[in-house]
Amino acid sequence: MMYPLVSELAADQIPVAVSLRVLKLARQPYYRWREKPVAVSEVEQAHRANALHDAHQNDPEFGYRLLRDEAEAAGERMAARTAWRLCRQNGWHCAFGAKRGKNGTRPGPPVHDDHVRRDFSAEAPNRLWLTDITEHPTGEGKLYLKRDQGSLRRQDRGVLHGRADAGLVGRERPRAGRGTPRRHRC
Repeated sequence: MMYPLVSELAADQIPVAVSLRVLKLARQPYYRWREKPVAVSEVEQAHRANALHDAHQNDPEFGYRLLRDEAEAAGERMAARTAWRLCRQNGWHCAFGAKRGKNGTRPGPPVHDDHVRRDFSAEAPNRLWLTDITEHPTGEGKLYLKRDQGSLRRQDRGVLHGRADAGLVGRERPRAGRGTPRRHRC
């Protein structure tokens, strides 16, 4: 906040109007701040933050919900959202760590080139495939299909369970909550 600087410059005999004009600040909020430098809401937030900090120092394994309960037991009532915001701003997380996204917030580059140039029409059946059929994720690992001969190779022995010769394409174990990988044809 720049208002204390304006007050210090005024003490050094620099006019307030000049300081406000140079710093591109409005005059009325400055005088309002000078009359009451700290707002009541800021004082309340500071008391709440102190109560949460004390609770976090006593029990660093607590998350914001339990810290809020501890602060309320100490006499500082607040909403759960307020406790969450204060804990997030000050970095008071559970000792077990905050959950983070797997790959960040932005998607990565495309896995494969667009060979069909977004034109999904085919001259005949079995000519245009919309998925890569060489790799099938399963609950126990990935199942790979060799491109040259169409036979399976064992990348993860736990996936195939000795059934490499059975031609498992489309019949391997599905991942939990999802069906088997589908091959879409036009």
